[in-house]
Amino acid sequence: MNSKFKFDLLPNKEEYLLNLINNNYSMNTVDNYRRDLEIFELFLLMRGKVFNDVNKLLINEYKGYLRTGQHLLDIDKLEKSQMIPEGKLPEGRQVQNPEIGHQNSRQIRRYKESSSSGSRNGRSSSDGLHSRSINRMLSSLRAYFGYLVDSDIKIPIPPSAIKLIKTEKTEKQVADFEELVSLIESPEIFETKKMVRYRNRAILELFFSTGMRISEVVNLDRSHLKTNESGTRILDSRLYIMGKGKKQRHVYLTDRATRYLERYLKIRNDNYPALFIPYKGTRKIEGDKDMVRISSRYIQDVIAKYKKKLGILVPTTPHSLRHGFATYLAEKGANPAAIQHLLGHESLQTTTRYVHASDKYAEQSHKEFHPLQ
Repeated sequence: MNSKFKFDLLPNKEEYLLNLINNNYSMNTVDNYRRDLEIFELFLLMRGKVFNDVNKLLINEYKGYLRTGQHLLDIDKLEKSQMIPEGKLPEGRQVQNPEIGHQNSRQIRRYKESSSSGSRNGRSSSDGLHSRSINRMLSSLRAYFGYLVDSDIKIPIPPSAIKLIKTEKTEKQVADFEELVSLIESPEIFETKKMVRYRNRAILELFFSTGMRISEVVNLDRSHLKTNESGTRILDSRLYIMGKGKKQRHVYLTDRATRYLERYLKIRNDNYPALFIPYKGTRKIEGDKDMVRISSRYIQDVIAKYKKKLGILVPTTPHSLRHGFATYLAEKGANPAAIQHLLGHESLQTTTRYVHASDKYAEQSHKEFHPLQ
């Protein structure tokens, strides 16, 4: 894994990340921890602080740094200058390589994107992070401090001094069923290129058919599907996938999703292993064919584009399709334990947070059951 920022302000950071790998954490999780720690390093750097300067007041200042979105502005500075700001490096620290360079600039940009819109909770109106995103980053820092304690490495404050902030209690909404159907079908209207239209329709049908996470969809290979020899006809509606926390489970294709996946497979004339591939840009990567696969960012952006064109007001993301999958299964009377299994949750309590009554269903219940009509 390449570091996004070429400086080192946190002792034993690489050893900590290696420890996560050795304890069987997924590479996606390890990369998230790395990014969170690097943002804290950036915070220290921009304030001329070192690790031993960390105290409760500085942690409180860091919360404001995230809440106001200052970290995004600082990333912009690094991206535009492509070098560490002069005079900001604390005394006694050496910049490993002051030139960020083209590759690291791309990595910073990817982190900026994931910080600003990759989170399930998104950004607040002030362009800062929501409380749950801030708490995730604080938890990453606290876990790192805990590792240092376990390793008998001296730290300036105990992990317990890194307090999480109070989270907003917001009621998540799910778009009406008809709106979700319009979204799923929208590539037929908005995409003029056949390959893109067929691929995007297959992706959206797959989301709502299976309730898969965006990372699970992106990481699917054609070999995950049981097909005939030509690879154009799906012989089994079950997909056996590796989910979050390296937990494996079956997900199931509807007949409708199967039809649109087969339509897409029939026009694939390449030997790339990924189920969903881009049609420009990264297809030039010939050294590793497994690298040629569609990105999470593209899927997020294209759903946002369709949502805007359709005039859907309720926040709608790839994760919203997963919420909708669970919600509308529940409305049809599906067993909560079955929904839990389909979503790949360890806890039934987690599943209940995914199941939200739609406005239409709530209105029907009000009319049917209110005692004073």
